[in-house]
Amino acid sequence: MSYILIFNCGSSSLKFSLMDEVSEQVEMSGLAERLGEAGAVITTSWNGNKTPADLGDGSGHKAAVDFILSFLKDQGYLDKIKAIGHRVVHGGIKFKDSALINDEVVAQIRKCIPYAPIHNPANLIGIEAAIAAFPTLPQVAVFDTAYHQTMPETAYLYAIPMDLYRDHNIRRYGFHGTSHRYIADKTIEKLGLDRNNSAIISAHLGNGSSLASIKNGKSVDTTMGFTPLEGLVMGTRAGDVDAGIVKFLSSKLNLNVDEIDTLLNSKSGLLGISELSNDCRTLWAAAEEGHKGAKLALEIMIYRLAKKIVSFIVPLGRLDALVFTGGIGENDVMTRKKVLEHLAFLGFKVDEAANSATSRGKEGIIGESPTFGKAMVLCTDEELMIVRDTVKIVNAL
Repeated sequence: MSYILIFNCGSSSLKFSLMDEVSEQVEMSGLAERLGEAGAVITTSWNGNKTPADLGDGSGHKAAVDFILSFLKDQGYLDKIKAIGHRVVHGGIKFKDSALINDEVVAQIRKCIPYAPIHNPANLIGIEAAIAAFPTLPQVAVFDTAYHQTMPETAYLYAIPMDLYRDHNIRRYGFHGTSHRYIADKTIEKLGLDRNNSAIISAHLGNGSSLASIKNGKSVDTTMGFTPLEGLVMGTRAGDVDAGIVKFLSSKLNLNVDEIDTLLNSKSGLLGISELSNDCRTLWAAAEEGHKGAKLALEIMIYRLAKKIVSFIVPLGRLDALVFTGGIGENDVMTRKKVLEHLAFLGFKVDEAANSATSRGKEGIIGESPTFGKAMVLCTDEELMIVRDTVKIVNAL
């Protein structure tokens, strides 16, 4: 029996899981949080038990990796690992697929740091720590941006001077690609669609959210752009805003570029509008009690989402399925209901009972339009896609 170890490094977190290569079942998993800060902690899940452990104030990704390796050794799994798969946020224009990690791949990931200055350095820390710990094991990078490399120029180019694209690769890249790819495959399978003649909109909704128009199994448009800031209203991200706001904030409030970036990425979205929370569960509860900011934040998020969904039918020419996924998409019954009510003019009708019953891991069709297909909920599994890509690449060696 052999296993694939998966690392998903964030700026201050590290998620890991160990998955059986054949059965694709998760054997164990864990999450390290507050890395580099006071109170750094890691929680491991194995045999039905969740066990927290302190890493020590200020401990970083290397300490988390060392803890994981020690944990795997203690449980007798260290020698059963066949390969390691890494989530990498930004692969730039270089990577259209997942890649076996070597010196050149690491160098290319490093070159993409300016495009993802928070995420790619953390991804590299995980990769370098894993290479140091497992120098003989094959390791694979799975890129969030790769799936969207099939977008046409009309979708990925900005209406700015072309030399900025030619000289600096400034274009729309898109993110959540691993999730959208998984949802495309799963939707085609569940509905028995023809992969070569299918039209799907995947709505990955969470603290970070994006849509993807998927035609014949390939991404042809997505809402996120050069960075994950563009697009939908998210938990703390503003989504689409007039770029002129940047100059206004700079001149009127004397904010520098970093402060504006923090404002738009970390203090906006649902949190900024509601002045309460970035969590939909908190906002729905507050809205029920009459909190105007919470109600307004949810209404804006849902309105903008519905409007984008309609526009994302354009590159498809038709629609077979609208799929909700991600933390909000899979579990927020009310958000899904309200979105489909906005889409009633397209013929969508909500199946109230099915919608209410679809959450906490339960999947299903929650509505339908006679012209634009089915609305459904599917659970995404980015880690499974990382495992499958890793196994495919390693087995081809």
